[in-house]
Amino acid sequence: MNLETNLHQARQGDRKAFVALMKHMESDMYGMARSILRSNEDCADAMQEAMLKAYQSLGELREPRYFKTWLLRILINECHLIIRKQKRIVPVAEFIKEPSISGGYEKIELREAIDHLEESMRTVISLHYLRDMPIREISEVLDVSEGAVKTRLHRARRTLMDLLQNRGERKVTFQ
Repeated sequence: MNLETNLHQARQGDRKAFVALMKHMESDMYGMARSILRSNEDCADAMQEAMLKAYQSLGELREPRYFKTWLLRILINECHLIIRKQKRIVPVAEFIKEPSISGGYEKIELREAIDHLEESMRTVISLHYLRDMPIREISEVLDVSEGAVKTRLHRARRTLMDLLQNRGERKVTFQ
């Protein structure tokens, strides 16, 4: 297989030539992705995204002889992007733990009321009040603005007060 010929044809819009290039580079790409990422699925995702970006910007490649280096640089960037995204993903279940029930029925009713909230409000209430997490940190964990966290907290508190007042609770305060 002549890499330069396939590259020239791929740059002219020949999809088959591009596929041939990718088949030729597949094992090198997988080896590089595997050295950075842990799972085969992540490697496949990174390779797929790199191939797509390479196809879309093939015309921007200045020196055809550096095709392999150029393609691997795109792949490395995609691998790092996947790693960054994984760092931002925090299992919310780790932060939400059942509160102790030693305080009696009030805590049980509060927990039941929290369970009735929609997920976004339940999450911020649990992180803020049960995990004592500041608004700024909740914002970072959930990857939303501080304003969004404050809005969700306000709505959740209002909904909780309504739920608890409907159950006969009259003195509900949140600080």
